Amino acid sequence: MIKAISLEEAVGTQLAHDITEIRPGEFKGPAFCKGHTVCDEDICRLQRLGKNHLYVIDLEEDEIHENEAAAILAAALAGEGIVWENNPREGKINLHAALDGLLQVNVRALTAFNLVEEVMCATLHNHTLVQKGALVGGTRALPLIMKRAAIERAAAIARQKGGVLTVQPLRVARVGLVITGNEVYHGLIQDRFAAVLSQKVQSLGSEVAALAFAPDDAAAITRAIHSLLDAGCDLLLLSGGMSVDPDDVTRHAISQAGATELHYGAAVLPGAMFLVAYLEDVPLLGVPACALHHPATVLDLALPRILAGEHIGKKELALLGHGGLCRDCPECSYPHCPFGKGT
Repeated sequence: MIKAISLEEAVGTQLAHDITEIRPGEFKGPAFCKGHTVCDEDICRLQRLGKNHLYVIDLEEDEIHENEAAAILAAALAGEGIVWENNPREGKINLHAALDGLLQVNVRALTAFNLVEEVMCATLHNHTLVQKGALVGGTRALPLIMKRAAIERAAAIARQKGGVLTVQPLRVARVGLVITGNEVYHGLIQDRFAAVLSQKVQSLGSEVAALAFAPDDAAAITRAIHSLLDAGCDLLLLSGGMSVDPDDVTRHAISQAGATELHYGAAVLPGAMFLVAYLEDVPLLGVPACALHHPATVLDLALPRILAGEHIGKKELALLGHGGLCRDCPECSYPHCPFGKGT
């Protein structure tokens, strides 16, 4: 139960909630925090903030204060790799990354959570690369006082499958590069793909452990794949030979190498002719030629997920279609743009 009292009556009582002050362009936050004991000197400032009454709260057994509710919600939402402090501000608690890695959001559970009356949670996009300490989400109970049952129902939804938000660390992979193409193999043109792929691998904390060149010959490419696996590589990137030309044989070589799972084509531009295959537990990524000319392609969307331990299959490649269209801006701002943000 909430009872309104005049400011004069409120002197000596403790505030039941934060009181927000907004100074446009300067400040937004609590002018007075929950628990503050009102004194005579506070009256004028409270009046300037538009407060003519304050409130005394007498909770019923089935009711809960916004701060306690926010803590219950945060604990349920936070999965592995997420930290938060039980120090609500204006009834809100922020969720932060506990480590560098890939943010994973259970979008279906988040939606179900937000369908519960009088609670909310907002997050960054699923599959966002984050650094330790980064703000990844925030939650609050909307009213000052609400029914405990609603909070418990929302928390139960959020706790399913280990929380709504997690951050998965990227493993340090020993990456092997296979650069295909007659022109490069025979020295007619200088290779540029190895440098591009190496930079992307190293920016994610992995290392290029071996490099092999092969002509447009399925048997030669197959031999190169096995040589890199024998060298201890646990992730292979293969460039070139991904289009529909008759001499583009890289995907056929991957199949001949013994891949037990192969998915060709991704709903992404640039990068539609992307390939994902698995040879036992080793992922093989076929990178189309667009990666030479575009700063951000399907590889930038898939590689972090592979390093975070996610298995990329046909469904995952299809889901990339929502948000998978690059605007090809004159100055690329990826990842601070909509590309790849639909899943």
